[in-house]
Amino acid sequence: MKKSAFSKSAVKKGKKNSDAPKKVTASRPPTAKKTASKKTKAKDIWNLRLYVAGQTPKSLTAFSNLKKICEEFLPGRYEIEVVDLMKNPHLAQSDQIVALPTLVRKLPEPIKRVIGDLSNTSRVTVGIDMESIASA
Repeated sequence: MKKSAFSKSAVKKGKKNSDAPKKVTASRPPTAKKTASKKTKAKDIWNLRLYVAGQTPKSLTAFSNLKKICEEFLPGRYEIEVVDLMKNPHLAQSDQIVALPTLVRKLPEPIKRVIGDLSNTSRVTVGIDMESIASA
C-alpha cells in the first residue's frame, strides 16, 4: 500500500506531511524563454513547450528551428518552455510524450503536438495550426 503524502491529522489542519515529495519544475536555459511585449494581450500569446533529451544535436536543431518559425509567424507573441527529460523524466507523463523532441502547443487551445526536429516548417505550422491562427 502506498503511503499518502498527507497524513489524516495534517489534512484536517491543512498542513502537509514533512515526508511528502517536493514539487520539481523543469529547468530552462536562460535563452529558452521568449516573452511577448507588454502591449500584447495574454490571450494572443502562444505557449509552446519543447520536450528534449539533453543537449543532443537533434534537440538543439529543434529549438533553433522553433525559434525561427516563431519569429516568422508569431513575432513577439510566443513563449517557449524547454523541458529536458534527462533531468526531469517524470514530466513526460503530463503531456503524454512518447518520442523526442516533441513540441506541444499548450495555448491557444486545443493542445497540439508535433514530433521531430521541426526542420519542415510547413509541417510544423500545419501541425500546430500556426498558419490559420497566427494570421487571424
